[in-house]
Amino acid sequence: MLSPSAHLEPGARTGQFRLGGDQLLLDAQGESRISVEDFAVAMLNEAENARHSRQRFTAGY
Repeated sequence: MLSPSAHLEPGARTGQFRLGGDQLLLDAQGESRISVEDFAVAMLNEAENARHSRQRFTAGY
């Protein structure tokens, strides 16, 4: 199950997101965020590759 960051907002598709486990990912400013566009890429990557089968994981910067 893919969980979003604390702040999921429209923005640019950067491709610079990270994947993590069951904890929120924080950026250099201590914020948990990702754009809707990058979150969609993370979701599609998982649908195509199934690297986290039956696991909870998150995507963020």
